[in-house]
Amino acid sequence: MKEIKAYIKPHKLALVTMALHKLDGRLTGMSVLDVRGFGRSRGRNAPHRVVQDLIDYVPHVKIEIICRDELASAVVDIIEKTAYTGLRGDGKIYVSSVEQAVRIETGERGDAAV
Repeated sequence: MKEIKAYIKPHKLALVTMALHKLDGRLTGMSVLDVRGFGRSRGRNAPHRVVQDLIDYVPHVKIEIICRDELASAVVDIIEKTAYTGLRGDGKIYVSSVEQAVRIETGERGDAAV
């Protein structure tokens, strides 16, 4: 199993979500969080700056997806292509291995729990 974390611009969330739905039901779900932070630009030249504690943070959306290994590259490709604007600060995608998953409702483990 793989964990995919993607940080994208908020206005791209709907497009990314629709594109991921085209995986024909093979993607079992995702979580979305509103986050803020800064990268190489340190938030200085970004629109919609949020100023708190003297640091300018840029709003982003974090998408978290746990999927089977064989779907990971397709998910990453979809996010990369759909979230792209060509501007600095488009975001990042991280992929990690997941050792175990447990569905609390049924006790299923591993891929069956995803």
